[in-house]
Amino acid sequence: MKTMLKKVFKHWEVFLLVFLVLEFVVFGATNPKFLRPQSILNSIVNYISVCIISLFVTMVMITGGIDIQAPSIIGLTSIVIGVLWSDAGMNIWVAVAIATVIAALCGALSGFFIAYCGVQPMVVTLGGSFLYSGLALLVSGMSATPAYQGISGFPAKTEAGEFVGFRFLGKGEIFGIPTQIVIYIALILLCIWILHCTKYGERLYLVGVNPQAAEYSGINTRAVMMSTYVLSAVSAALAGTLLTANINSAKYNLGSGYTLAIITAVVLGGTLNTGGKGSILGTVLASLIICILRYGLPLCFDVSTQNLDLPVGIILVLVVLGREIAGQHMLSHLFKRRR
Repeated sequence: MKTMLKKVFKHWEVFLLVFLVLEFVVFGATNPKFLRPQSILNSIVNYISVCIISLFVTMVMITGGIDIQAPSIIGLTSIVIGVLWSDAGMNIWVAVAIATVIAALCGALSGFFIAYCGVQPMVVTLGGSFLYSGLALLVSGMSATPAYQGISGFPAKTEAGEFVGFRFLGKGEIFGIPTQIVIYIALILLCIWILHCTKYGERLYLVGVNPQAAEYSGINTRAVMMSTYVLSAVSAALAGTLLTANINSAKYNLGSGYTLAIITAVVLGGTLNTGGKGSILGTVLASLIICILRYGLPLCFDVSTQNLDLPVGIILVLVVLGREIAGQHMLSHLFKRRR
């Protein structure tokens, strides 16, 4: 059993790819409606916020940190855009820019406490999730629109019925592919380039493996760690913008249930929670696995949407457990060889 787990985790991306293909085979055989391309694309669009944020949370966890505050920044971004556009009368793109800057400042604040003050990332980001959710609720109180209702009516369509401007981000298409998926693909390529083709990416891995060695080699480890939380917060702002444009509603609690899915996608993708190891490809495959799982279970097996967090949680526990067993086997093997 331990040997098998060791082999699986050694080629984890291949295992994830096989698992993803099996999902299509099982769900497609159970219900042919599952294989409709447009339905699959729509399911990914509905889950795109988790997919985008998990890319950058991967960078956070490679350095040995964790970020559970990103979902609260989604809601904060959304309601700031809505209030600035609807109640303050700002241009929608100016509102988006201001909301993104606010999100970056939130990430910088949390990153500062983690990197420069030595506070545990879990504690800081947990506190940040409550703080930024509270700020989002406070901002929503500044609007003439009731908080439960949400701010809607964003610039939408032309006379021909085509989505333009802000709504194009959420509902438009580029060569028949939803705009959000095109943006996601561009971000995947960007993150792969950052991690594997730049010195910054090398520093992320080195900080995760051995922060002291990174510091001795001349790397500003604190700045590197802090930057990952800023990037994660900016990705949450982008996710909040896309989600607002998609549903045509700005709400303070958008994304409130995404924490488990984001962390599961990153861990399932092969990123170590202790830092030093992780890949964008693994995170992408894991995100798609969870997305297809949440799309296929209700359609093919009549699983209630309220119970979809259960299989996601089970997957997270099994992956962490399997990795621990495989890791212990590798350590014991090395110890025997040294003896």
